[in-house]
Amino acid sequence: MRIVSEQRAFGGVQSVCAHPSETCGCDMTFGLYLPPQARDGKVPVLWFLAGLTCTHENAMLKAGAQAHAAEQGFALIFPDTSPRGAGVPDDPAFDLGQGAGFYVNATEAPWDAHFAMWDYVTEELPALVFPRFPLDPDLQAISGHSMGGHGALTIAMAFPERFAAVSAFAPIANPVRSAWGQKQFRAYLGEDTTAWEPHDATLMMEDVGFPGPVLIDQGGADPYLDLLMPEALAAAMAARRQPGAFRVQAGYDHSYFFVASFIADHLDFHARAMAD
Repeated sequence: MRIVSEQRAFGGVQSVCAHPSETCGCDMTFGLYLPPQARDGKVPVLWFLAGLTCTHENAMLKAGAQAHAAEQGFALIFPDTSPRGAGVPDDPAFDLGQGAGFYVNATEAPWDAHFAMWDYVTEELPALVFPRFPLDPDLQAISGHSMGGHGALTIAMAFPERFAAVSAFAPIANPVRSAWGQKQFRAYLGEDTTAWEPHDATLMMEDVGFPGPVLIDQGGADPYLDLLMPEALAAAMAARRQPGAFRVQAGYDHSYFFVASFIADHLDFHARAMAD
């Protein structure tokens, strides 16, 4: 692993790191923010997964999370959204291929050789960062935006023992029934829809839920509401009586202005959960 860049931020350090990935078969890049408290020992970790077309940079540069993380004393990890490079398959559409990994392990050609973002985020990257940096593996939470919200929710429900809390901004909430999901799952996972179901936050909420608290923020003026299908996840949370909150923020869209407006709430939420 190599450090691509380091900048001082709010008393801590914002780094960009790169490494060869066995899981994805290419070089991968991620952002890591270490708060000032990391100088004195291991700190809790919040993973933030980004959405369609994004890289590790989008949330790292636009969410405004570092100041709040420094106050709360926990690290931020910003993985990339897909494998990349000349040898990695791609698609002309923005919502498939590079920048659109959907946090699944592809089983269909040509994607199966590189697109293993589920294993990358849940196995390879944690195994890389926890021994190298002062991070506490027993204090983790996860969040994300849009496609990353879908990833955060499904990963949290698949690994409930790992995460104290999960939150999401405008997640793709019911991809099995949405054009943002059906297209990608068919390409990556094939025609058998039973392979899709563990990657649908609504179905996972109906099936297993999450033992910790959940916080969802959805912009009321989001132009992608018909694709995100937030009402399906809200109904599943209500039916399960899931601890947490589903909030519709009137007038807000799908952008990082929306994320930045409520990121402090989410970091406070995760700090409380990891302190319990």
